[in-house]
Amino acid sequence: MRITSLLLVSLLQASCGDPEVPAEQFTVSSHAPATQSSRVPCADYNPLKNAYFGDLHVHTSLSNDANSFGSRATPDDAYRFAFAGGSIALPVNKGDQTLARRVTIDRPLDFMAVTDHAEFLGEQTLCFDDDSGVAGAEFCNAFKEGQGRNPSLLAKIFSPFPSRDADLCSNDGERCAQAAEIPWQQAIDAAEKWNDNSMECQRSTFIAFEYSSVRLGSNLHRNVIFRNAVVPKRPISYLDAPREWRLWEILDQQCLSSDSGCDALAIPHNSNISNGRMFAVDYWGANSDSAQTARARLRMKIEPVVEIMQHKGDSECRTGLSGVLGDEDELCTFEKFENLAFQSVADTPAPGDCYDGPFADFVPHKGPNCLSRNSYVRNALIEGLREEERIGVNPFKFGLSASTDTHNGTGGAVAERNFAGHLGWGDGTAERRVSYTSAVPGNASNNPGGLTGVWAEQNSRSTLFDSLRRKEVFGTSGPRIKPRFFAAWRFAPELCDAPDLLEQAYQQGVPMGGDLPTAPSNASTPSFVAMASSDPGTAAAPGTPLQRLQIVKGWYDSAGNHHQAIHDVAGNANNGAHVDLRTCERQGQGFQQLCAVWQDPDFDPEQRAVYYLRAVENPSCRYSTWQCLEFPDSEKPADCSNPKVPKTIQERAWSSPIWYTP
Repeated sequence: MRITSLLLVSLLQASCGDPEVPAEQFTVSSHAPATQSSRVPCADYNPLKNAYFGDLHVHTSLSNDANSFGSRATPDDAYRFAFAGGSIALPVNKGDQTLARRVTIDRPLDFMAVTDHAEFLGEQTLCFDDDSGVAGAEFCNAFKEGQGRNPSLLAKIFSPFPSRDADLCSNDGERCAQAAEIPWQQAIDAAEKWNDNSMECQRSTFIAFEYSSVRLGSNLHRNVIFRNAVVPKRPISYLDAPREWRLWEILDQQCLSSDSGCDALAIPHNSNISNGRMFAVDYWGANSDSAQTARARLRMKIEPVVEIMQHKGDSECRTGLSGVLGDEDELCTFEKFENLAFQSVADTPAPGDCYDGPFADFVPHKGPNCLSRNSYVRNALIEGLREEERIGVNPFKFGLSASTDTHNGTGGAVAERNFAGHLGWGDGTAERRVSYTSAVPGNASNNPGGLTGVWAEQNSRSTLFDSLRRKEVFGTSGPRIKPRFFAAWRFAPELCDAPDLLEQAYQQGVPMGGDLPTAPSNASTPSFVAMASSDPGTAAAPGTPLQRLQIVKGWYDSAGNHHQAIHDVAGNANNGAHVDLRTCERQGQGFQQLCAVWQDPDFDPEQRAVYYLRAVENPSCRYSTWQCLEFPDSEKPADCSNPKVPKTIQERAWSSPIWYTP
């Protein structure tokens, strides 16, 4: 069934939607063990901050789609995989749990969150419980058939007026709401079990869930991360809160603005397939400037960070977008999942501009298969500057992170060399993973995903959470690159050579995620320190050297156009590095460390601007190229020669931005 048909069904069902669930149904309580000791300083405490790598987007069999793709991993299994090197069994073929492959992580993570979908958590629990009394409900066939993209489930989360199935959940939905508390407790228990509260601080876990709106076919998903074990009695789903600002309101009322001890933040992801809605400036229902200001402020209170990269593609930027002027950025062609995804769901193969006219909030955007600058993080950062000038608040003042969105419970499994897929049987064989067709769920438009990097004094829940909140975070496309980015009005040109570089950078300036302070009278142009170290890799798979550092600047003009400038500030884009595609052997020189002090040659003190750092590796083989090499020539899949599938990639890391306001 085409997505467009599902949307029509959803709209016809609109009059049957349930009213919003009151926030009081999500009261919080503490799940911390009574015997848990208070937090002690970690052995590796560093006031200048260490880089920790983790994954804040991991699904297990508690998620209905992961379960339907044959994943049987539990939250406990997922944490064992990420931290203790435990293996996870993955299905090869649909419905065949006997034929399986086992995978392990190449390097343990420092932190992780299991983020199972809140949607259908209770429904799936009831349907697989023969003693529930409703396991035979017709709606349960959606779970028992094991279809990764079941139309009856999609229709629920595509509708702008979602409702629960009355036969299964009861007329008020309470049966499914109560059933959701069972797997939620399982996720809480696993996170508490694996969180290291000793002074060794070897690992941190976060209790979390995913809010998964696909309203009108637009991806509007968020991962909700909690600071501690004081959490709502059940997750908040799209079926409970049909608009994202209702999610923010509930979290604010029950957590941030309460005295409960609950604290939370949400991380939007996959704006690349949101049809311009993830970062749309619509404020539906908030008609006055003051109401819009309040909603923008609430959004930034709840959503300080955005996910820029995961296995369903890169959301940083895209070439050829309407209303985007300035430098051509060739690196914006990186991992464009939407190129094939649009064709798989649309009646026409070529995407066009998104509809932005009357009632756009309730109109499917051309299929959906449209392109909008509002789907990409760089442009959201720029649009936020415009909104700040208009209403006094920037609703898109995001830090940048990345994760996997694995549906195998394999958080942090990002190595290109031996990528085993993220969708169970959907990409259970190399033939499926290298195919470029929408008929295969885990096709070659997917990728291994990325990691979230956090600069923090120590590896503890609260410290990492504080770093996320203040946006001293970064994302990588998989490698453990360590970027650092500072801005000030008086960095010395020779600062990179100083033995106390970091001390001076923190004392004189602001780190990633910060705002440039008001300029002193004797300063006219800000200066930036951009630095990064390469991923050393492992003994079995040494890392790829860095090629260059880039500072990306964004601003806007009076006509509403977005402008971008891409500055190479360190390294060498023309270093001759390349890959021998016959062996995937890397050729050419690169850098283990890069550092530069840079001033913006086009700085305008009257113009709002946003800057972030991008650290770029030398070219290396994409996972699909590695896997195509393993086939004998006579058995090589046809898509191994498909020009639409890149043979090489340049892995990268993105720092959170630094903002300038006149």
